[in-house]
Amino acid sequence: MVAKGASRGPVEALGTTALLLALPALISSRYGAALAAVSPVPPFPPSPALAAPAIAVARPAPRAVRYPLTRQRRALLATIRFAEGTWAGGSPDGYRTLYGGELVPSLELHPDIVVVKRYASAAAGAYQMLPATWKAASSRLGLRGFGPANQDQAALYLVDQRGALASVDRGQLSDDAMARLAGEWASFPLHHGGSAYGQPVKRAGELRRFFDAQLRGQTQPAAASRLG
Repeated sequence: MVAKGASRGPVEALGTTALLLALPALISSRYGAALAAVSPVPPFPPSPALAAPAIAVARPAPRAVRYPLTRQRRALLATIRFAEGTWAGGSPDGYRTLYGGELVPSLELHPDIVVVKRYASAAAGAYQMLPATWKAASSRLGLRGFGPANQDQAALYLVDQRGALASVDRGQLSDDAMARLAGEWASFPLHHGGSAYGQPVKRAGELRRFFDAQLRGQTQPAAASRLG
């Protein structure tokens, strides 16, 4: 008990309920400065997330395209050689022929030799492919070397890219198919009969007769061939 006349402190002057309500403020006023002077304990830094190890997934290399050599496609390949002047009765020398008729000793690579005759050209092989054309086709097909089988595959790839393969697979060398091939081989005629590049061109009827003869298993058409 507090004696009469004695002064009461702030705590004694409050009732129980008021004391409970005022307690946080009293603590803050009396001890706040001391608490503020104490440096807070820094929180523990968050643990870095463990990165999942990178797993290398082996991707299979794209499979090289291969064109089956059907009877119709063989007939077309022979017809392209006939138009380009490398047929020679089906002689394998056509695969080694440069523009102008000379033969190269090796088919390890496209020879890439510029020959100046009536025109200047580095075309070579049975299908008289330019170096850039061969590079694009052989890269797409995964071909190594300029051998006969690879030249056949590259030629069929070019026919396919020109949109003429479906017609040939039906056993037809239509005017439309020849016009499509005229963009690849200057010796093939457009619909009006001329060349897409202003060069000597074979007649559509002559090419069709040769193609049909190849389908029948003959090696030469009935009529003699010549550039138109």
